[in-house]
Amino acid sequence: MDIQEIKQRFSIIGNAPGLNRAIEVALQVAPTDLSVLVTGESGVGKESFPQIIHYHSHRKHGKYIAINCGAIPEGTIDSELFGHEKGSFTGALNDRKGYFEVTDGGTLFLDEIGELPTSTQVRLLRVLETGEFIRVGSSQVQKTNVRVIAATNFDLTNAIREGKFREDLYYRLNTVPIKVLPLRERGNDVLLLFRKFASDFAERYKMPSIRLNEDAQRIFLGYRWPGNVRQLKNITEQISIIETDRDITAEKLVHYIPNEETGFLPALYQNEADARAHENERTMMLNALIGLKKELDELKEKLNQLSKSPGTKLHPAHEEEGYMQLFHENEGIEPENQLITAGFRKGAPAGHIQDTEEFVEESLSLEEKEMELIFKALERHNGKRKLAAEELGISERTLYRKIKEYNLTQKQ
Repeated sequence: MDIQEIKQRFSIIGNAPGLNRAIEVALQVAPTDLSVLVTGESGVGKESFPQIIHYHSHRKHGKYIAINCGAIPEGTIDSELFGHEKGSFTGALNDRKGYFEVTDGGTLFLDEIGELPTSTQVRLLRVLETGEFIRVGSSQVQKTNVRVIAATNFDLTNAIREGKFREDLYYRLNTVPIKVLPLRERGNDVLLLFRKFASDFAERYKMPSIRLNEDAQRIFLGYRWPGNVRQLKNITEQISIIETDRDITAEKLVHYIPNEETGFLPALYQNEADARAHENERTMMLNALIGLKKELDELKEKLNQLSKSPGTKLHPAHEEEGYMQLFHENEGIEPENQLITAGFRKGAPAGHIQDTEEFVEESLSLEEKEMELIFKALERHNGKRKLAAEELGISERTLYRKIKEYNLTQKQ
């Protein structure tokens, strides 16, 4: 089946190669009865992959049940999964079938598998290996034919080292691994997801859909999205409800992006206070950049109007004179004390105005700081990307993407 059809059926948005690869693996393993372990950060959409596997398997006419292991109290998890006999514990007023008994012939999705108590892990391993289980309070062995798909946002290898997860169970579950990428590694999928959510909320709340301008899109693409797709959806809904203007600028967007995540590379800090101070500084820089760009756009418009006014013409010999006059009349400050030259370039054609957006991006761009951090990290580690990525606090995949984006291949 075509991957695009799968995405449409299961409401998966995005074209990132890593996302497509995860879907391909799910389709390849679906016809088998192998156990699958889906890994990924919280909020990336892991729950879609067990459904893809189930509905493309020979079990598709059987039951599909999803359970969040972290949401069930430790004292009742065995009863929920394997059932219990009447009188086996206080409150057990009747016999009860567990999920493994109810789902016989189908698929059981165990989300947050890392939350399972050790005693329950032993029972689960037995079911996976022999298909046998025993109800709580019973001595009778029962059989079941259930395919188990598990998911976790934990690093189970660390949990094994700490004695919190059984190694034999890990290898039994991890027969086929599927890794779901975090949103920050999916590139332009961020904007595709935003448009989909914005359209959904516009329909739900009976209002026009919100749109991001170019500056706001850059912020979305640079932000690290610690809450992944779930966080993006939440922020999109907030903006859709609160903002009356449907064109969202970077200036408006920064009010919805948490201050502790400005979207650029994390540096190395001695302590949390230093990190917070640096993040606050970046936020201030971003706000200043947005304000400056707004002023430059207004100034550019004034200059355009001045050049088109009847009887007013700027000649090359009088460019700077006209520039000084404009500042004296509109700003009241000496041009030599200005940060920029209002877009005039010596020797430019009469009335020509330099693109202020390009000027700001080239002179005051936060991307330049990011590029500098990457370049210095690569230089310190003699071009070794793995070590540079560890120092910068990002994945090697993200670093590789940044190197290509900033064309740093020749600088290594």
